[in-house]
Amino acid sequence: MNMKINSVIITAGILSLGVSGCATAERNVQGVEMINKHGFESVRIASEARPILPIIGEESTLQDYLRYAAINNPGLEAAFNRWKASLERITQARSLPDPQLSYGYCIVEVETRVGPQRQKLELSQMFPWFGKLRLRESMAAKAAEADYSMYQAKKLKLFYGVKNSFYEYYYLARTINITKTNMKLLEDLEKVARRKYSAGGTDHAVVIKAHVELGRLEDRLKTLNDFRKPIVAKLNAALNRKSSESLPWPKSIEKQQGEMDEASLLDQLQQNNPELKALDSRIERRKDAIGLAKKDYFPDFMLGVGWIDTGDALNPDLEGSGDDPLIGMIGINIPIWFRKYRAAENEAKSLHLAASKQRQNRENTLSADVSMALFKYQDATRKIDLYGKSLLPKARQSLEVSKQAFETGKLDFLTLIDAERLLLEFELSYERALADQAKKLAEIEMLTGKEISRQGDGNEKE
Repeated sequence: MNMKINSVIITAGILSLGVSGCATAERNVQGVEMINKHGFESVRIASEARPILPIIGEESTLQDYLRYAAINNPGLEAAFNRWKASLERITQARSLPDPQLSYGYCIVEVETRVGPQRQKLELSQMFPWFGKLRLRESMAAKAAEADYSMYQAKKLKLFYGVKNSFYEYYYLARTINITKTNMKLLEDLEKVARRKYSAGGTDHAVVIKAHVELGRLEDRLKTLNDFRKPIVAKLNAALNRKSSESLPWPKSIEKQQGEMDEASLLDQLQQNNPELKALDSRIERRKDAIGLAKKDYFPDFMLGVGWIDTGDALNPDLEGSGDDPLIGMIGINIPIWFRKYRAAENEAKSLHLAASKQRQNRENTLSADVSMALFKYQDATRKIDLYGKSLLPKARQSLEVSKQAFETGKLDFLTLIDAERLLLEFELSYERALADQAKKLAEIEMLTGKEISRQGDGNEKE
């Protein structure tokens, strides 16, 4: 009897594998192509060999920070693993349902002419209607493409966050240095005022005014030094380091040169923005869902084989006595709930329309963001040229002339202080514009999904 059971199972297994192999061979190729397209091999390598983190030190550049964040940021790693998980759903979607094996035992034996029937064994395989597996696999592949695009979007946002914090950290460093330089300048002016007061060349109010200005700068410097801690904590958060770990001051950033055309940036937005690519994939997935919903009107079918254990007949000489029948089976489900199928189809169509409108809305928002970022980039570039080439040289010249006039008694101290304040304001405005220009360029790169070639000519400090 065991040999009979084994032969039944083998026969049914061959039947099932043969049909399922024919049904999915073409789709297996499609799935492999989709996985290779997104670098499944790189997923395996990245999982097995983690790159070495760069050392963050005094000589570290922005690229070192970006590489550190790309390797170590947990949010980016989470997005990466979501994409890996979605790749595995492709195989699940294109696979047939599990075969069904059933066993029955006759509590009361059924007596037949050739002998009593005692137990039976059935093995069956359900096959979805033609095209269902293909659509399910396509939907899973589109979902994986969307997750891959969202992983890329997460990486771009992470890089933008690192750049934004890095440039703000640079601005803080320059602000502290400029403030210290102006304090040293003011201390020298205070000494001149005290010397003139001792010689009777000016009154005591001038010395007091110098002390007040020094106190104001000392308070600003203390605030700036205290501000270093939260900025470092924010940058460390992106790098997945402890917030208390120290980071060296950024040494310099470059002024970016060259014109950017809004039309070309919007075109790059359409082609490269990963959020829009993810939404495009989701639209295609919803389109496949409509096709799959329409397939529900058609029946799935079942192929199977059954075996019945039959004992010997009362007359052992009877022809066929004790023979076990082998039964081929075929069946279908009967789709009769048409209202349910129409509702599912309408649901799929509504979700497809919603995905299309969501994509249109996101495109409008991102286009506006590109325009605003480009405006602020161009405005910062204009201010860099204005302060660097015109206002800063004139402010330095004005302060030098004012110092000479004050020492000879031709200028009052308040006018000298105003000249010193103006120089401080222009120096800070220049550094603010330099940092803002770099931040807006980073934002444009995040939105367009493409790195913009740098044509910097150094730090551009005056």
